[in-house]
Amino acid sequence: QVQLVESGGGLVQAGGSLRLSCTASTRIFGINAMNWYRQAPGKQREFVATITSGGSTNYADSVKGRFTISRDYAKNTVYLQMNSLKLEDTAVYYCNAVQESGRTWGQGTQVTVSS
Repeated sequence: QVQLVESGGGLVQAGGSLRLSCTASTRIFGINAMNWYRQAPGKQREFVATITSGGSTNYADSVKGRFTISRDYAKNTVYLQMNSLKLEDTAVYYCNAVQESGRTWGQGTQVTVSS
């Protein structure tokens, strides 16, 4: 089972940018889909973005046009570029891998957007 480690979170002002990374312990080539989710305090975990094995991407309406998901096979890493950050983007961001054997989650990285 693949293991995932997120990084890149931190404190940023509204309107700023961050890039999150999710590095896998194995090759990500062939993984059905790699996803980003987030969970804000007191709220349920919600979908943010996905990239499939075929390269298709999809985003939550709340982040469309601001966030971009991408991958680097050579580094076994998936990225989430977050621009024009808003206060409501504050959350713990989790990476998720969907394989035939099931889903795997990372430990999460905190993103805090300040005014």
